[in-house]
Amino acid sequence: MTEQGFESLFDGSTLAGWEAIPRRYGRVYPGGPDLLAASPELPRDYQERADANPAAWTVEDGAIVGRQQPEGSGYGGYLISERTFGDFELRLEANPDWPADTGIMVRRSRDTWEGLQVLVDHRQSGSIGGFYGNGIGGFQAVPFALDVQRDPSGAPVGLRADDPSTSVEPFSAAKRAMLTRSATVDEFLAVWRWGDWNEFRIRCIGAKPLTTVWINDLLVAEIDLARLFAPNYDAEAVAGALGGHLAFEVHDNDPLLGPGRWAPSARCRWRNIRVKEL
Repeated sequence: MTEQGFESLFDGSTLAGWEAIPRRYGRVYPGGPDLLAASPELPRDYQERADANPAAWTVEDGAIVGRQQPEGSGYGGYLISERTFGDFELRLEANPDWPADTGIMVRRSRDTWEGLQVLVDHRQSGSIGGFYGNGIGGFQAVPFALDVQRDPSGAPVGLRADDPSTSVEPFSAAKRAMLTRSATVDEFLAVWRWGDWNEFRIRCIGAKPLTTVWINDLLVAEIDLARLFAPNYDAEAVAGALGGHLAFEVHDNDPLLGPGRWAPSARCRWRNIRVKEL
């Protein structure tokens, strides 16, 4: 144990305690339409292709590394915990490439996609530290949107606030209003470490969980699923749909962003993963 009451979920050399699973979709919200059926822009044989091209998860230099497999396939997947958790505090470090649309799922179901995702959308118009409701309403509750700074040669060198005039996924005050507490984009940019490790602390409490995210000790976002008001969101139905697994994500590519969501050679990296049950 590295901190009192915390236990490690990653031994630094193997994927013991974790399982790789293909990306799959399901209903947009409990009792609602199937996302694949409601998304004509996705291929009708999406699930067959996703099953054939799951993400690759390896351990490299003491970190879990996720990538598309084969690189540039456009399909992703999850690394899901074998254990389930109720109330907990999770601590870990993340270091994603640009662009790499990844995330940390909490209260994830085992065999369907329902769960609350803490976003690590390290790509144009993405948000980091906010939330997405996978299969529980599809809400995007985020405090800000981000883009990349580039040097004169065009190489990415850091993050900046997203420009509304060029945004591919415009930010709105309504997205921030779903949060009970949040940081400003300037506060976030002051603590984020470009090209380096960033520490996440996630506290999840209750059957309709109050979930709080700190990044490098800054409270970035908090959501209360007992009080959330969003289209197609039903707190009672969602509480019954949530599971207890944790998961990391390698995103697929879609018609909106293509390789701008996940570059062919992109990686996400995770280390020092530990949890304290509350």
